[in-house]
Amino acid sequence: MALDTVMPDVRRDGRTVRGWTPGAATCRRRATTAVEGAMAEPSIGVPSRSAQAHGRRANRRSYYDGAQVNGYVDDPYHRIRRAVAARLMVDGVLGGGPVLELGSGPRSMLDPAELPGPLVVADMAEAALGDARRSDGGRALPVCLDATRGLPFRAGSFAGLLTGELIEHVYDPVALLRECHRVLAPGGLLVLTTPNLAPVQDRLAFLFGRAPRQVDPLHPYLWLHIRPFTASLLRRVLCRAGFTPLAIRSNHVGWRLPGGRWVTSRLLARLAPGLGGSLICAARRGPDPPSPRVTIPPNGE
Repeated sequence: MALDTVMPDVRRDGRTVRGWTPGAATCRRRATTAVEGAMAEPSIGVPSRSAQAHGRRANRRSYYDGAQVNGYVDDPYHRIRRAVAARLMVDGVLGGGPVLELGSGPRSMLDPAELPGPLVVADMAEAALGDARRSDGGRALPVCLDATRGLPFRAGSFAGLLTGELIEHVYDPVALLRECHRVLAPGGLLVLTTPNLAPVQDRLAFLFGRAPRQVDPLHPYLWLHIRPFTASLLRRVLCRAGFTPLAIRSNHVGWRLPGGRWVTSRLLARLAPGLGGSLICAARRGPDPPSPRVTIPPNGE
């Protein structure tokens, strides 16, 4: 599949780029601005420029070359999460159209051989895309993009869209999901994963005045998760963006013992996914959502 079939001519860096993976210099430049887009504060009421800049630097260090992702994808927690998400996509995608994996990192969750159509992998980091292409033997088509600045694909281009551990990093998740809705064909399948704000241990800890892990500003990497979700909130946000939620799954329900060892249960995750560590959701593209409304407070603040 040629990328021209899904990517129109788009303006990038002051020039017209026909639908293909940009060159190394452009890709590196976008890899920097992609993180800035994800960490950008709203235009009104920016609380701290220094904190914003610190967040950008931390994201660059963590995700630019894909090394951190490579370091955890084989951990059982993430291995199960990725496998469950991939199975939801393979079993639920309709037709033979292409499938997009947004924020693929250095290793795609999907095996192109299991999909009815071509696989497109997209990420902000050129190095990660190179690793992803090598890991699947060159069977996926790579695209370097910034998911927070609009997706450079034609409307209705994809039969399925998979994104893992991305939505919690962006300031406007509804805008991101609306873009996912736009590039999906009618009836297209969205599968996403995101850390659960309310796993069982954090629910109990909150009763005793302890904050959930996902909102800990001192955690070495979870502090970058600026939009945490519960299962019910994720459903509401998907509905607002024009999707019909089909299923919520989880990887496991876990309990961390005082010595640091985790006790986990896959059975409990199947029975009560809202208590699990990761939320894995499948949703079907519905009709176009209503246009977003911007409400300005009476005092203009």
